[in-house]
Amino acid sequence: MQNGTDLYALDLSGASFVKACGGPCTEGCVTLARIDADAWALGDSKRLDAEPLRFTTEELAAAGIDPARFGLNA
Repeated sequence: MQNGTDLYALDLSGASFVKACGGPCTEGCVTLARIDADAWALGDSKRLDAEPLRFTTEELAAAGIDPARFGLNA
């Protein structure tokens, strides 16, 4: 991350997660929230108690995850 920021030190309390489903959302969906200018939190709607994984914009792109699919701007 830029400037050596620890992604897991970023606060998620104000994060607004958005769902994206590959089909009918009967088995759960992936959730994504921007948590900083170049940081994202990726969660699982079926496991709300699980800590969301955190990624930079570059890491999301390398994994083929497009924030636009969630209605978010990269």
